[in-house]
Amino acid sequence: MSYQGKELSPEFCEVVVKLKKHYDEERNAGPLISTKNSSGRVAASFGISPVTVRRIMSSYKHGGNKVLALPKKRRGRQPRQAVVVCPNAQTAIRKYIRDQNLKGQRVSLDKVRRYIAEESELEIPKTTLWRALSRWGFTYGQGRRRDSLKEQDYVIRARRTYLRTIRSNRNRDGSTKRPEVYLDETYINKNHSSAFTWYLSEDGPWVNKPSGVGPRLIVVHAICRNGLIDGAELVFEAKKRTGDYHGQMNWKNFSKWFSEQLLPNIPNNSIIVMDNARYHNVLVENKFPSSTSTKEELQQWLRHNGHSLSCDLLKSELVELCRKYAPVPEFRIDKLASQAGHTIMRTPPYHPELQPIETCWAIIKNYMADNCDYTMSGLRERLPKAFRKITASCCARIIKDIRKQEDAYWVEDEELDKLFAADKEEEELAEIHNDAIAEETRLEEI
Repeated sequence: MSYQGKELSPEFCEVVVKLKKHYDEERNAGPLISTKNSSGRVAASFGISPVTVRRIMSSYKHGGNKVLALPKKRRGRQPRQAVVVCPNAQTAIRKYIRDQNLKGQRVSLDKVRRYIAEESELEIPKTTLWRALSRWGFTYGQGRRRDSLKEQDYVIRARRTYLRTIRSNRNRDGSTKRPEVYLDETYINKNHSSAFTWYLSEDGPWVNKPSGVGPRLIVVHAICRNGLIDGAELVFEAKKRTGDYHGQMNWKNFSKWFSEQLLPNIPNNSIIVMDNARYHNVLVENKFPSSTSTKEELQQWLRHNGHSLSCDLLKSELVELCRKYAPVPEFRIDKLASQAGHTIMRTPPYHPELQPIETCWAIIKNYMADNCDYTMSGLRERLPKAFRKITASCCARIIKDIRKQEDAYWVEDEELDKLFAADKEEEELAEIHNDAIAEETRLEEI
């Protein structure tokens, strides 16, 4: 690129001055100058590190021999890889692993990494991916026929229990025996906008927008087949700009919204579906004691519930007795719903794809991103327009797609159960065979 006839920027002039000074220093140093370390020489001339030079050259080569500006680093703690926090990535990876299990193909971390790289062009470190899969309920099982990633048993049990209950509420014609209501919470930042835009190649991918994500609004709402629940909208500004948005909610705020805005506006005898956020699972006040309770509290609870006990029992023995006689945990939100004639259901952990309101959030956020003006007043003004995108036909279509996913899980779980049972049987037969060979060898030696 020629700069002849063009006005030079102050930054460019500063580069020229630094380079001239560096060449003068080399001339004064002596007649012989080593040219082996080109990156080091460039770094020394501009007062930057050799690593930065190599990064610039790598970006230049991968960018089709064009100079691309390095992305500006944000201050503070760096965000995690997108695959760890993105629910869409979690759903896609779950489907990929299950498909490979059903085909009898071995699934390894390298295979999952290649799949992510091909689908989303993300290079995820092995350790990061391993932690993400463990957090999402996957485990690495060793068998005779294959070594493969598979879901942990508690995740499978939770999903099966949920599917069995929700499917029992469905009629053959697709209608429901009892109305189903889905609730959830999300957030939208002031500077939430699309990351992609058209731009001139000569100018580069620069967009004049504020740095950072800005303040955020917490949004709580619920849907049914007929669309958003009228009167159930709750929007407030979060006190923190970073961290998990669930931390901005608590039992007091959620229970107030649940009692005053949700329950009065939903059909009678509804099934309310929600996730396992901690403020959804607050236990009733008269809950049974735990291992952190004092010895006197443990004894008092046992006597109050009519259980006889010896005076010489240790605290560890009292804890074990309490666990033995402990009732099924009762949650405060379940009690509120039951008193109003409704039933609470919780989606299995790590399954946002079974919650239709998650798709509604995506529709709302896409609209907000496409029309972002980077102001809080504009954010609040656009939100009602985004809500109007969630029509009755839209919710009916989303719920229909969710039911297809539920049916697919129901069938696939049975097939995988047979597959893993066959593996277990083969493994046991192999152990018996190996024991027999070992016994024969021992007898021959004798």
